[in-house]
Amino acid sequence: MQFQDAVTVAGKPRRIADGYLVATAKCVRVGIQLYTGDELGKPEMSIVRVYRPAEEVFAQDSLQSFSHAPITIDHPKEPVTTDNWKALSVGEVSTAAKQVDDWVELPLIFKDAAAIAQIEGGKRELSAGYVADFDFTPGTTPSGEPYDAVQRSIRINHLALVDKARAGSQARVGDSAKPWGLSPITHEEAHMTTRTVVVDGISILTTDQGAEVITKLQGQITKLIGDAATVATTHTAAIAAKDTEIGTLKADLKTAKDAANIDVSKLVADRVSLESQVRAIDSTIDPSGKSDEELRKATVAAKLGDEMVKDAAPAEIAGMFKALTKDAKPNDTVRDALRTQDHSIHANDAWGDNVFATAGVQKKGA
Repeated sequence: MQFQDAVTVAGKPRRIADGYLVATAKCVRVGIQLYTGDELGKPEMSIVRVYRPAEEVFAQDSLQSFSHAPITIDHPKEPVTTDNWKALSVGEVSTAAKQVDDWVELPLIFKDAAAIAQIEGGKRELSAGYVADFDFTPGTTPSGEPYDAVQRSIRINHLALVDKARAGSQARVGDSAKPWGLSPITHEEAHMTTRTVVVDGISILTTDQGAEVITKLQGQITKLIGDAATVATTHTAAIAAKDTEIGTLKADLKTAKDAANIDVSKLVADRVSLESQVRAIDSTIDPSGKSDEELRKATVAAKLGDEMVKDAAPAEIAGMFKALTKDAKPNDTVRDALRTQDHSIHANDAWGDNVFATAGVQKKGA
């Protein structure tokens, strides 16, 4: 990952015989630095405490990467390479970097006249562009400071001359001058207001900004818990509604099964009885295509008049029909048929007697 640390050209720059400008600057310090989560590809983290151990800062490979690193005017949009070095470089780190207390000190030489003019005009801040690896394993420094990650394999790509870094002579990550970015943090710089925030019953001492972040996260957590409760309630209600629907379907199914077991013989017998009652009152009424209710209505209307059935409820019509048929004697169709059949038999017997008499033959049994 590529980063930028800001420093200020230290001491008094001086010209040498060829007009070049030489100076020294401190860059990269051991200890804790603060990064935003976005800078480290960890957007879920508001602030990341990164630890630079001395063995990483002063590792031979790390110090060697400073040697002859190019100096640019402001940060280029891409790393400095052999392809763009000639166009971008205005100087370099002249010799090997060295350890001075907790810092890496750099000897610088500026060779471009325009860049030297800018330095002499007040543009003296430097911002280091480098790459590093991060081990996101939390821990505690030897002095007892907690951290979220460890920075390793620091390799310098270039130094950029900038108008204003974030905090003068102190190293800074990036060049955006964000107000949180005290990096590294020292006791002398810790002039920030602190407050105590309670998280899950535990009191935490933090800065005002840290408290704001914690309060925001607590609000988000509370909202998520509320949303989860709402989802659970909705789910329970949906299950109850579905159970009600299933119960209704079961009842409907039972009703349908019961209806399928209707006694057809009884229905036929009841219909025959009804039609017989209707014929006893008015034999001209045709029952074809009429329901039982319609047949009763037609019978009452024929006997008592249309006004009696107008706007009358089915129960009223059924009551009137019952009154009309109470004393009515339905036709006995079987009896009528037999009676008709008897007349045919007698007629045939008389005809037969005449036939036998005409033929002069005595009828057997006569």
